[in-house]
Amino acid sequence: MILLRRQFLHLAAGAAALPAASRIARAQTYPARPVRMVVGFAPGGGTDIIARLIGQWLSERLGQPFIIENRPGAGTNIGTEAVVRAPADGYTLLMVGSSNAINATLYGNLNFNFIGDIVPVAGIARQPLVMVVNPSVPARTVPEFITYAKANPGRFNMASAGNGIVDHLSGELFKMMTAINMVHVPYRGTGPALAGLLGGQVHVMFGGIVASSEYIRAGRLRALAVTTATRLEALPDVPSLSEFLPGYEADDWKGIGTPKNTPPEIIDELNKQINAGLADPKLKARLADLGGTVLTGSPAEFGRLIADETEKWANVIRATNLKPE
Repeated sequence: MILLRRQFLHLAAGAAALPAASRIARAQTYPARPVRMVVGFAPGGGTDIIARLIGQWLSERLGQPFIIENRPGAGTNIGTEAVVRAPADGYTLLMVGSSNAINATLYGNLNFNFIGDIVPVAGIARQPLVMVVNPSVPARTVPEFITYAKANPGRFNMASAGNGIVDHLSGELFKMMTAINMVHVPYRGTGPALAGLLGGQVHVMFGGIVASSEYIRAGRLRALAVTTATRLEALPDVPSLSEFLPGYEADDWKGIGTPKNTPPEIIDELNKQINAGLADPKLKARLADLGGTVLTGSPAEFGRLIADETEKWANVIRATNLKPE
């Protein structure tokens, strides 16, 4: 953990080495041409939608197009490597998130070092998950679920939208902290995973609130807990897992990164404009519609979040001996 934070602090310290006049002039002229924002997922998903919202805001504020480029594949690693190899001039940005923090440990043969090669710019949003079960499961609370699962080891199936992504790891963290045995069943996306849960092929899932909420309201799924440290306004009657498992917290967060050695004044300008967008009521409401809460702060604060998340998921991956598909 200390090493990760030192790496971020070292990268951020480069600003002092540049003449002040040069830094100010460069910040005032940026951007002078279109900016590319790489998304490691296919179009239409939550990360892509958030990228387009922020891209539109930055285009309007800074007067140049912020073009979304979708580079899906290998759990976001293809898109990340493309940005790592791009010029460090502020004209290629990366949508970063939980998958990047997980992949840093999950994949042992990457051609880049996420912590060292990507510099944090700004957080955008945190999207909580909800623990939902098929109504056939005879448990209405988390303690009842734990008791029932321990009495039936290996008979519970846990769905996820894919191996090694945040909803899978959130379930693995739950298994670690409760010492229960559940069989992981990965699907190719949230939709198929929810279909399996609704059909009773699997019993429990840690999934996004937006995708699950209509089924919860209709009584087709039962929400046992949210994965945030506190309860959510969207589901006020649903407890947080930390009420039963102190210290449990998991969510899907999003933000912006850029190649290392990007001029600090450009990073600061992007951070300022993104935080201004997150303070805008319309943009904040749109993110809330997607189940997100704004994640404001400095580049250093976002860097600390990335370091903490990378370390947390590394511990889970090592403890479970998890491997990529």
